Amino acid sequence: MCQDLEVAESHQYLSALEAGLSEIRLAPRNEGQLDMIVRRPAVGEREVLTEAVLDTADGLVGDSWKTRAGRRSGGAGPNPDMQLNLMGSRAIDLIAGGRDRWPLAGDQLFLDLDLSAANLPPGTRLALGEAVIEIAAEPHTGCGKFAARFGVDATKFVNSTEGRALNLRGVNARVVQAGRVRVGDMARKLL
Repeated sequence: MCQDLEVAESHQYLSALEAGLSEIRLAPRNEGQLDMIVRRPAVGEREVLTEAVLDTADGLVGDSWKTRAGRRSGGAGPNPDMQLNLMGSRAIDLIAGGRDRWPLAGDQLFLDLDLSAANLPPGTRLALGEAVIEIAAEPHTGCGKFAARFGVDATKFVNSTEGRALNLRGVNARVVQAGRVRVGDMARKLL
C-alpha cells in the first residue's frame, strides 16, 4: 500500500493528464521559446545547460546520441533522424509535475511550441538560435523508461490517438545547419 501511495504522489493519473490537454493546445504554433537544454553525456546521466552547440554530424555536442546503437536500425548505429529529441514544455510540465523532473524524460530540447503532426509535419524546419533543425518522420514514443519515470498512465496518455496526433511524447529531429542555441532562444518555423 505504501508503494501505491508513493506512485500516486509522483505519477499523474490519466484523468489529470487529460484535463491538462487544453493548456497544451495553447502552445504557440509558429514561434516558441526554448525552455530547457539537457545533454546526456552517458546513459542515465543528465546535464541541464544554458547553452549548447548543435552540429550536423554530432547532434547536440557532448551528448551520447552518436555512441548509441540504434535500436530501430537493428543495432547498426545511431539513426541520423534521431539526433535530437524535442518535447513540448507544456506536455512535460504536466506529465512530470514540475520543471526539476523534466530531464528524466531523456529529451534534449524542451520547447514551448505546438509539436503536433498537423503543425510540424516531417520535413518542417525550425530556426533555433544560430542553428536550423528539421523534424524527422521517425516517431518518438513513450517507452519502458518513460513509464518507469512518469507512470503507466503517462505512457498511455502520450501514446493515445490524440497524444500521437499532438506528439505529446515529442518529435525526433536532425541538425541541418550547425550553430549555438541558448535557453530563451526562439524556435521559429521556416516556411
